[in-house]
Amino acid sequence: MNQDQLNQLRIAPVAKRRPSRQLWGIFLGVGLATGAAIYYAWPRASDNQRLAPGAKPALAASADPTPSPTPPNPAPAPFSGPADAVLTVSGYIINRERIELSPRFLGVVKWIGVKKGDAVTNGQVVVVLDDAEYKARLAESEARLASAKVALERAQLNYERIARLGHQSVESQQMVDDSRLNLAAAKATLAEVEGQTALIRTYIDWTIIRSPINGVVLEKLVNPNELVVPQSFGGGGGPSTALLAVADPNDLQVEIDVNESDLPKVFLHQGCRVSPEAYPDKHYDGLVAEMAPEASRQKGTLQLKVQILKPDKYLTPQLSAKVDFLAGPTAAKPN
Repeated sequence: MNQDQLNQLRIAPVAKRRPSRQLWGIFLGVGLATGAAIYYAWPRASDNQRLAPGAKPALAASADPTPSPTPPNPAPAPFSGPADAVLTVSGYIINRERIELSPRFLGVVKWIGVKKGDAVTNGQVVVVLDDAEYKARLAESEARLASAKVALERAQLNYERIARLGHQSVESQQMVDDSRLNLAAAKATLAEVEGQTALIRTYIDWTIIRSPINGVVLEKLVNPNELVVPQSFGGGGGPSTALLAVADPNDLQVEIDVNESDLPKVFLHQGCRVSPEAYPDKHYDGLVAEMAPEASRQKGTLQLKVQILKPDKYLTPQLSAKVDFLAGPTAAKPN
């Protein structure tokens, strides 16, 4: 390659230089971007305020522009319930008394006149047991009763006759004493048979099961022709020991467990407000009716029962409810 060709390939010094105007433009752009980043990254007091669209920022309480230190993630305040409540606890609605009707002796169910959910009145016949055996015993006992009355009458006549002869010295004193003792024995026999007859009549009366309260049938535990016994003899496959379960729907309570740390806030006969979870817009007056005599060591709680003063159809046993323990004077006791 000759010298002319090398000169043609060589870059002129003027072409090596970049235009100074373009270089200063690059420096200016980098500087502006760096300044904007520093400006938006710098912390300000207004960053802690969240404003809805169109809302105006609140005036600063002090002219000092230094922002006050705030915790990074403040913990939310615990729920304290309504303003007039010192404590709010959830529990379950229960019947104050659940009565299970059981037989007094082993028998067979002959008839059941109610089903689950039926309303019953005090004294209403709900179940009848088979009484054929006891009616046969009653007929036998009544026959023995009639025989005992005849024996008593015979002993009475015999004693009167021998007593007259004894006064006339016709019969000995021993005969008089024997007739008197026979009369006493006849009276005792009659009393015994009368007692047995009354017992059998009582058993027959027990075959008719009546409701002891005005309420509703919670459960129907047996069916006709089933064998029932008054108590369980072990095992789950034996005869039933109960016929029906009834309760008063107008006598309801809320059963709750209160943490031991909250016990200073509650007391006996304290006024409460009950709100069923199913109907949160409905509220019922109540009071603390029962406090358990001992706490649960495992759970660290004490069981309370809140009496609902005026329940209605919206309160269903075994559903959950919220109870607000109110501040103020002791509530009035229910009649």
